Amino acid sequence: MLRESQSAVVVRNEVWRGRLAIEPYEAGWAQEAIIFVTALKAAVGAAGTAHVEISPDGMRWAREGTSFALPTAMDGVTFARVGHFGNWLRLAIEMPEGSELTALATIHTKA
Repeated sequence: MLRESQSAVVVRNEVWRGRLAIEPYEAGWAQEAIIFVTALKAAVGAAGTAHVEISPDGMRWAREGTSFALPTAMDGVTFARVGHFGNWLRLAIEMPEGSELTALATIHTKA
């Protein structure tokens, strides 16, 4: 039996600077998720950090505890695996002063 899965592009060709959060994604039906971030261009400056956040309602957010360095090389990919996240997922991004990343972010969920 095949498990149900879904992929969603939540960021495409967006330039990340400073502190921000990506579009939230509702995935309450899923048991697990992988969030990928791809650098569409070489990063400017130092690597940023992504923090996985979860929410009961899509409005109020808490850090889930998983963090990872963002890619710096063009076409570089980094990711986080997440389970036990309730209903909503997103990434909070922190880019160092003077740094930027043109990003593609996708969330892949599986029941």
